[in-house]
Amino acid sequence: MFPAKRVVLPLAAGIAGVVMLTGLYFGIVSWAESPQHALELFWEDRWIVFPIILGFGLQAGLYTILKKRLFVPVASTGPSGPMMGAGGTTSTIAMVACCAHHVADVLPILGLTAAATFLAQYRIVFMLVGLGTTLIGILMMLFILIKERRKAIQMMSTAAHPVPETL
Repeated sequence: MFPAKRVVLPLAAGIAGVVMLTGLYFGIVSWAESPQHALELFWEDRWIVFPIILGFGLQAGLYTILKKRLFVPVASTGPSGPMMGAGGTTSTIAMVACCAHHVADVLPILGLTAAATFLAQYRIVFMLVGLGTTLIGILMMLFILIKERRKAIQMMSTAAHPVPETL
């Protein structure tokens, strides 16, 4: 694989993850309220929204490195994919939960009012859980990468200096 590709692919995946999660957030909140409200809410919660979005982008980049085996021959990506999905899903739900009660005002027939009120009331908790799962996913992927890199270095070292057999 070309050296530039080893950097460009994870970087592109990370940027795509950031753009998609940000777009999803702004799209849903703008639909529920207004684009102006989405900007205000984004700025109000920036202390948690920025780390969630950037963490998701980092996770997407790390997952690409693991899945495409860009730096080390990874034997197994472990639970990195499900963790990325869980973190992204939880974060997205949390970020739009604050405005869900406005959607429910329009759709009380579907029984969304109680659920939306619950989500809006605990949105910061959900956001913290989303950030926590994102951080756990990042740590798991880094652990897998470090473990596999050590294994590859050990294998290269053994191949370069074979141990003589004794009888």
